Amino acid sequence: MPAVIAVMAIVFGSLNPNFWSATNMANVSRQMSILALLALGQTFAILSGGIDLSVGSLLALVSVVCAQQMLHFGLVPGIIAGVLAGGAAGLVNGLLIAKARVPAFIATLGMLVAARGVALTLSGGLPIAGLPSGFLVLRSGYLGPIPIPTLIAIVGFGLAYLILARTRFGRYVYAMGSNEEAAVLSGINVPRYKLLVYLTSGLFAGVAGVILTARVISGQPTLGEVQELYSIAAVVIGGSRITGGVGGIGRTLMGVFVLGILGNGLNLIQVSSYVQNIVIGTIIVGAVYVDMARERRH
Repeated sequence: MPAVIAVMAIVFGSLNPNFWSATNMANVSRQMSILALLALGQTFAILSGGIDLSVGSLLALVSVVCAQQMLHFGLVPGIIAGVLAGGAAGLVNGLLIAKARVPAFIATLGMLVAARGVALTLSGGLPIAGLPSGFLVLRSGYLGPIPIPTLIAIVGFGLAYLILARTRFGRYVYAMGSNEEAAVLSGINVPRYKLLVYLTSGLFAGVAGVILTARVISGQPTLGEVQELYSIAAVVIGGSRITGGVGGIGRTLMGVFVLGILGNGLNLIQVSSYVQNIVIGTIIVGAVYVDMARERRH
């Protein structure tokens, strides 16, 4: 993956020198921050042997809740409410999957539809404008040379790495994805940790939704369409096994870089967004094929 990323950067930089400009690099990192946070939550779900199809719609739900609460109670309460809305939706996913034993695909697919419906209902299908000017710091603010959304994503990656690599919860996530029956027989409380997996995914989606709301300067009930697919793509392209148990935060980071650089580079050389979707879809299928071929060889 690092070699692929380097080749892509060299190719796009040679086709359009603006690719290497400081402004473009900052924009790329800012744009990737949303996908990065969604992909982090998705990594937990996929490593545990599940999947979270709801994260795209959670962006819309979080955006509407954040904007409404911000207008009523102020900047900080609005941000907290937005993050908690994502966590609450993730908790519902976890309860359905862990306690009611609904398959993850079905439970999160239902949440994908329901969360979008709730966002449209709360907002009346209209954008929510008039947000506090201080909120724009999340959109265009910097801490030194680093955009604040990028810094939040970096902190998210560090936290996710520590959880997966250094905690009991992280070890149990891998155990559930490798062999859930063996995890149960070894004494792991699988329902509890599955619930925590989807709660974690929802919280990461909550943070991403707040940042995206700042970028569009309003609460938007239509945000996040197909973003769940891009988050899955980032995890899979990075090399994590779609069936769970193999992968990690470093691989997800590589997948985010591939999609971020690819999207920005194709935009700079003025490739149609329709063609971009074809390219990204082909890469997703190719990445899964390579992963399956590697497993067969082993």
